[in-house]
Amino acid sequence: MLKFAPRKGRDWAHEIVVALDQQSVVVTGTNAAALVIPRLAAQLATLRKQRDDVAAEVEKLVDAHPLQPVLTSMPGVGVRTAARLLTEVAGNTSPPRGTSPPTPASPPSPDDPGHRSAGSTRRAEGTRF
Repeated sequence: MLKFAPRKGRDWAHEIVVALDQQSVVVTGTNAAALVIPRLAAQLATLRKQRDDVAAEVEKLVDAHPLQPVLTSMPGVGVRTAARLLTEVAGNTSPPRGTSPPTPASPPSPDDPGHRSAGSTRRAEGTRF
C-alpha cells in the first residue's frame, strides 16, 4: 500500500488489520471471494505493468520523432499530448473511413461534392436564374 499511497498506506493497512481482527461474522461467499480476489489483483497488477510498458514505448517513439522538440516546447504539451498530436495529425496519411483512394481506372465517387452525374437534378452552387 505504501507504493500507491505513501502518506496513508500504513494507516490504512493498520485499520484493515484491526477491522479484520474484530470481524466475527462469516458472510456467505467469503471462501469464493478468497479465491477470486487474489486472481483479480494479479490481473490488475499485470494490466498496470502492460500499461507502463506501452507508455515507455510511446515515449520512445515520441522522442525519436523529428517534431518532438517543437511539440513539447508548446505550453501544456507533454509526451501524451505529443503522441496524440502525432498520431492524429502528422501520422494520418490514410483516406477517411469508408473511402478508398481513387485509382486511374475508377470513376469519381457520387458522394464527392464536385461530382455531378448526367442525370443530376441538383444545380451547381452559385447558379442563378
